[in-house]
Amino acid sequence: MAEKRVIDPWGSVLVEDYNKIINQFGLEAFDSNMFPNPNKVMRRGTVFAGRDFKVIADCIKNKKPFYALTGIVPSADRIHFGNSIGVSNLRYFQEHGAKTYMLVADLEASAARGVSLEESRRRALEFHIPAYIALGLDPKKTVFYFQSENIDVMRLSYDFSKHVTLNEFKAVYGNADPSRIASSLAQMGDMLYPQLEEKMPGIIPVGVDQDPHIRLTRDVIARTKEKYGFAPLASMYHKFTPSLDGGLKMSKSKPSSMVELPEDESLLRKKMKATKTGGRETIEEQKRIGGEPEKCIVFELYKQHLIEDDKDLDSVYQRCKAGKLLCKEDKQSCSDLIVNFMQDFNKKVEQARKIVPKLKFVRF
Repeated sequence: MAEKRVIDPWGSVLVEDYNKIINQFGLEAFDSNMFPNPNKVMRRGTVFAGRDFKVIADCIKNKKPFYALTGIVPSADRIHFGNSIGVSNLRYFQEHGAKTYMLVADLEASAARGVSLEESRRRALEFHIPAYIALGLDPKKTVFYFQSENIDVMRLSYDFSKHVTLNEFKAVYGNADPSRIASSLAQMGDMLYPQLEEKMPGIIPVGVDQDPHIRLTRDVIARTKEKYGFAPLASMYHKFTPSLDGGLKMSKSKPSSMVELPEDESLLRKKMKATKTGGRETIEEQKRIGGEPEKCIVFELYKQHLIEDDKDLDSVYQRCKAGKLLCKEDKQSCSDLIVNFMQDFNKKVEQARKIVPKLKFVRF
C-alpha cells in the first residue's frame, strides 16, 4: 500500500526518491530552459517535475492568456519556510502574465482538519494572506476568495462528483474517506473555476504531494469536454524543504525541526545550532577531505531560500568541499541570513495587514 501512496496530499507518506516519482506517475522532468528568466528554485532543481509545461511556456512566449492558482489551508496560525517556494513560483507566473488566484480552502480545513469556518477566516485574514503578500504575491494582480463563499466552486464540485467513481478515489488517494472525497471535489472546482470566466490554460505550482488532485482534475476535464470545454490544466512540482534534523520534510507536527514563519530570533538561532550538516567527524578530517554540502541542511536552506546569486551559492559549495568552510561558521552565517529574512518578513506582514481590508474577495 505504501508503494501505491508515495504521493499523498494529506502528508501520510513522504517522498524519498524524486526520480522514481517522475517515472511512477508519468511526470515530465522540469527543464528551466523552457521558461524566461527562471527563478532560483527553478534554476537549482528544487522545481523538478510537472505536467504540460509546454502549454504554459507557449502562453508566456506568445503572450496568450493563462492563469496560475494556489490555495491556503489555514490549519495553523503559522506557516513554515517550505511554503515560500510555492509563493515564489506563483509570483514568477504572475510576473509573466498569469491571471492569479488565491483561495482559502476553508471547506477543506473544516472537512479534513476539523477547523471551523470562523477560525479559518480569522487565520487567513490575520496571518496567511498577509504572509503570502509579504513573501512576494502582488495583491493588486490577485483574485481572492473563500471556498465557502464561492457558489460556482461548489456547483462545479457537485457536478464533478458525477464523473468520478468510488474506486477511482481509492486508487488515487489510497482510501475514500468522505471528508477527503469532499475536499478533492472542492479542489477540482477551485482549479477550474477561473475558466468559467474565460477558457484558458492554467498552472498549479505546488508540492508534488498535491499531484493526486491534479491528476483527477485532468481526468474530469477530459470527461466533461462536451459540457465545459475546459482548456488544459498544467502543474509544476517542487521538492520539499527538509527538516532541520535531516528528515524528508519540514512538518508542523514537529516544530523543533522546522523554521516557522514567524519565528522568535533566540529560538531560531538555537534551532540552527542543532541543524544537521554535511560535516565530518572531526574538524581536522573536514579540513583534510572537505565537507559534504549535498547532505547539509544548511546548504539546502541557502539553495532553496537564502542565497539569491548563483555565484555566491557556488562559492559556499566550493569552500565547503575544500574544507575551508567549517560547520560552526556556516551555521552562524545561515542564522544571520534567516534572522535578517525574518525581520524583513515581519515588517512586510504588518504592512500587508493594512492592505487586507481593502482586498476584493469573490462573493456570491
